[in-house]
Amino acid sequence: MPTPHPQLKTVIVVDDSKIQNQHAAEVCQDCGLQVLGVAYDGLHALELLKSMPSLPDLMIVDLDMPVMDGISLIQKLAETNQYSALLILSAREIALLSSVKTMVKAYGLPVVDALQKPLNSDELNAALTRYRQRVIPKAPLVHQPKVVVTVADIVHAIVNKEFVAYFQPKIFLKNGMIKGVEALVRWQHPEKGMIYPDDFIPMAEEHGLIHDITLQMLEYTLHWLDYWASYGLTLTVAINLSAGALTDLSLVEQISSMVEKAGVSPKQITLEITETAVMADVALSLTTLARLRLKGFGLSIDDYGTGFSSMQQLSRIPFTELKIDRSFVDGASESLQLEHMVNIAIDTARTMGLSCVAEGVETPADWQLLKDLGCDIAQGYLAAKPMPGEALIPWIKSEGKRLRDL
Repeated sequence: MPTPHPQLKTVIVVDDSKIQNQHAAEVCQDCGLQVLGVAYDGLHALELLKSMPSLPDLMIVDLDMPVMDGISLIQKLAETNQYSALLILSAREIALLSSVKTMVKAYGLPVVDALQKPLNSDELNAALTRYRQRVIPKAPLVHQPKVVVTVADIVHAIVNKEFVAYFQPKIFLKNGMIKGVEALVRWQHPEKGMIYPDDFIPMAEEHGLIHDITLQMLEYTLHWLDYWASYGLTLTVAINLSAGALTDLSLVEQISSMVEKAGVSPKQITLEITETAVMADVALSLTTLARLRLKGFGLSIDDYGTGFSSMQQLSRIPFTELKIDRSFVDGASESLQLEHMVNIAIDTARTMGLSCVAEGVETPADWQLLKDLGCDIAQGYLAAKPMPGEALIPWIKSEGKRLRDL
């Protein structure tokens, strides 16, 4: 009897076909899962869940069912906060399965995979193994209460330097060596604790404060580059530029002056820009970006693939790096559609002579796929979470071999 996967031990099967239900249940038992019951449509499944003392670890859900189909069932599970992991099983085309899998993720439900019928033990075991290996468990999204801050709070934080820099490593896929880091802003509030960018960046942009935060992040980054260099480590650092920063005509000279004064080469600094940031004021943004590139700074198009004008932006901005958005990277090893999209992005970068970075890499399978497809650099929780600057050297010493062996 196989050992049950530690994250998933119990299961119910939802399929309108008795034969398919029985078959799937037998496959689950062969894989070491305890079958708690079967249901024949979405409503039956909801009734079955109500009768259980606790939710099953896994639900295998068909899509085509009478009364309530699988899509409606998934929607209901999300609305009622019933967070069993889901495995979609259907005879429908792969494109539909992939779409439903993305839908499940968007609802915040944990998803194991989306497979075509008939289910077999090898496929189920492989899907469960991939799920188990994910660094970030696909548990339900827990929406933390929004931290309420005021403009005065942000001004106070700038003056008192409450913002701090965290750094997430960027790793060469070919050899597992560190290439650089991305600098990520955090607000260490003395009373409210750690505040993340979504809770203050929009307000900072709206009220013209993002410029000061950007320069503080650069100041911290230059300090840490000097610190790491004292250990013989020369790295590149990526810093995000917002729409507000791009339209500030004084930005280029201020960045250049700070970098020159710190004795750092502009080649060590890559500035990440989203498509939406550029589109806020195209003329001013292109002026700023062209001048930054002229001075030797790297430019990265962030979240590539999420906007409708990515190719247009590549054609008119002197980018040096293309960063594939995590929505395409996460699970690409399990989805032909995502794999094709990632492959197109990598080919685009290669054709245009750009370095290619994949963000949101969380599994060894996705890491290996990116390596096989020829992506240059990976960034994500499989390598490391964002960390304070002083933690980077110890992390390299402790994790270097693991990354080289991936």
